Amino acid sequence: MELYENKTAEERAMLISVDDGTFDPFVSMEELTELATTAGAGVVGSIIQRREHPEAATFLGTGKLAELIWFCKDRSADLIIADGELTPTQGRTLEKLTDCRVIDRTMLILDIFAAHARTGEGKLQVELAQLRYQLPRLAGQGTALSRLGGGIGTRGPGETKLETDRRHIRRRIQKLEEQLAELEKRRDLQRKRRRKTGVVTVAIVGYTNAGKSTLMNALTDAGVLTENKLFATLDPTSRALTLPDGREVMLVDTVGLIRRLPHKLVEAFKSTLEAAAEADLILNVCDASDDHANEQLEVTKSLLNELGCGDTPTITVMNKCDKVGNIYALPTFGSTVLISALDRRGLDTLLDAVVKHLPATRREATLLVPFKNGADAAKLRKEATVLEEEYRDTGLFLRVIADAALLDEMEMWTVLE
Repeated sequence: MELYENKTAEERAMLISVDDGTFDPFVSMEELTELATTAGAGVVGSIIQRREHPEAATFLGTGKLAELIWFCKDRSADLIIADGELTPTQGRTLEKLTDCRVIDRTMLILDIFAAHARTGEGKLQVELAQLRYQLPRLAGQGTALSRLGGGIGTRGPGETKLETDRRHIRRRIQKLEEQLAELEKRRDLQRKRRRKTGVVTVAIVGYTNAGKSTLMNALTDAGVLTENKLFATLDPTSRALTLPDGREVMLVDTVGLIRRLPHKLVEAFKSTLEAAAEADLILNVCDASDDHANEQLEVTKSLLNELGCGDTPTITVMNKCDKVGNIYALPTFGSTVLISALDRRGLDTLLDAVVKHLPATRREATLLVPFKNGADAAKLRKEATVLEEEYRDTGLFLRVIADAALLDEMEMWTVLE
């Protein structure tokens, strides 16, 4: 049992966890504390119990449950947050025994997402994830679903949608899925246009609060919100970036990752994270000053594999190096660059590394296409970026930037200027 100093936050939270040996409970509890603080709660204590699996009815075993009940009264706690996913039975039983509201890690993260979503699509994704999470937990509750008391875990659609019956919630889920599917079609069209015009994408990914948005602002003056909080950025931001070799790429800032991010949330926000899956190059940003930097890199690497982009070229960006005493002791994964985005140190080295790692898929070429081969000329106009075009006596002169594969196909028309 660990107690914390008195908090003046609106809600006073007790944190509970069951250590089943599958994760580091102390690191996870530190993170849960940060999540709770980000959501606006004051953490007044925590309990970690070592056992093979959570108690089916109460999550904690009898002894630790008695401690929890006593400390909730002693510390005037009004909220319990479980570092794991609670069953409906566990949640209801804990609420009855402690007279506190009870939420779990998934609901806490969804609450933070609801508070930070800015775009229409982000809000739709949050609502869909919340409703999918709540639907199986409505069994046996009939119409007694009122949780309008407010507080962490009730933000977003939870305040109103849970007043309706299951049938209405299912209809709402279907509607949200249709809206998001329509947005997915639009993104597919945008991706096809980017491929046609040869736009190269570089995605900034990494652990939440690692400084991704600060790096985005330092490289592009994007003006992205930066806060020392988890999930300060939820909606992706894209900005053009000109590299030292003159190429222009699209730099995309994505939602932060986290340890033990529930799989259902990865699925729900796949469209937000798909910028990484579609990227030509990934910048894996890590807080170099964090004691668990190595684990953070592993978490990001694992989730990137889950998204199907484990083979995408990646640069490990160790950020916040201004806070590190011995930079030579930092963990490295493949190509590593040391920077301080806040102080703008190391950015030139990072940009040079981006140039080096980007695949050379497009290049400039000069061609003279005979008039009788009009189909080839039409294909070049359609699929390449035409920089110069002129009709000459022997054919159509073109100076283009195109994919290497297309230029190889048109190699017989290549001329030297």
